Amino acid sequence: MPQFKDKEEYEKWKAERSKSSKESHLTPQQTSESAVKEQELEKITKLKKLTEAAEKHLGEKEKIIASVIGVYETKILGKDAVREGVLLATNNRAVFFAKQMLGYNLEVFPYSNISSIERRKAFTGHRISLIVSGNNVVIKWINERDIKNLVNYIKKNIGEKTQVPSTNETTLDIPDQIKKLAELKNQGILNEEEFQEKKKTLLLKI
Repeated sequence: MPQFKDKEEYEKWKAERSKSSKESHLTPQQTSESAVKEQELEKITKLKKLTEAAEKHLGEKEKIIASVIGVYETKILGKDAVREGVLLATNNRAVFFAKQMLGYNLEVFPYSNISSIERRKAFTGHRISLIVSGNNVVIKWINERDIKNLVNYIKKNIGEKTQVPSTNETTLDIPDQIKKLAELKNQGILNEEEFQEKKKTLLLKI
C-alpha cells in the first residue's frame, strides 16, 4: 500500500481505487451506456449555462418557453461555418444565442418573419430548418429534450406579429470589443481583413 500524507489523501486514493474497481467489472454495454449518460449530462449542463447567459440579453417581459442546444450552420467572412449555441422559443420570437471569443452572438427571428419550420431526426441528432424571410436557417445536432415543445410553440406562432421587446443589450461594450479585436490583430490571431470585417459588424450594432 502506498504511503499517504494525511487522511484526506488516503480517502481520495481509496475512492479512485473503488471507482476503478467498479469500472473494471462493467460489461462493454454498461461502459457504453455510462459514456452516453455522461455525454447527456454534459449537454444538459451546457444547455442550462447557455440558456441562463442568453436570458440576460432578452427583454424585461420576455419569457423563455423552450430551449435546445445545437449547432447553427452559418457564414463567417463569407465562408461556411458552424456555431454551437442555444435555440430559444420565447413569448415574442425565436432566438439563437452562442458564446464566442469576443462576447456573444445573438440572432433573432421574429415569428412574423418565419414562414415554416421543419424537424428531422438523423443519426447525429435532430435537425430544425426555419424559413425566415426567404432564408433557410438550419440548426443541427440537437438533443431530444425540449425539441417537441420548441417546435410546436414556433409552429403555433408562425406569422404572428408580436411586440419587439426592449432588450437588456447596450452598445456600451462595443468600443471595448473593438479594442479586443485590435489586440488580437496585433497578436497575429486576426489578419487586417478579418479585423476590418468584424469591426464593421460591431459598428453596425451602434
